[in-house]
Amino acid sequence: MNIYTLKNWLKTKAKIVEKMNISTIKERRPQDWNVESQLHALHQTHALSGEALQAWCRENGLFPHHLTDWKAAFCAGIKTPTNLREMRTLKEENARLKRELTRKEKALAEAAALLILQKKFRALWEGEEK
Repeated sequence: MNIYTLKNWLKTKAKIVEKMNISTIKERRPQDWNVESQLHALHQTHALSGEALQAWCRENGLFPHHLTDWKAAFCAGIKTPTNLREMRTLKEENARLKRELTRKEKALAEAAALLILQKKFRALWEGEEK
């Protein structure tokens, strides 16, 4: 398909949206929902089932399994980082701790090697003095 065909199609669609005064709503991904919003969604959908639940999920950009997962997390009391910034901070801290652990393991191995060499050196000197 030609790129200009796509550009023209997008321009035409944008004009139609402008004429109809349709506001484009930024959809949220399930990961973008904070804990309060998740709890509110669970409260709203508690009594819904079947088609009504499916319709609510379509309107809010979710699938029923997202609601099931959120309910299980609330029941289990699991604190999952829902914020991307919080997730990134945890990953960076994990990486920093791993680097520090590796550095300390290397330093410990070096100290152990120096102690062994020191013992061997003393044993050699003691043997020559006799």
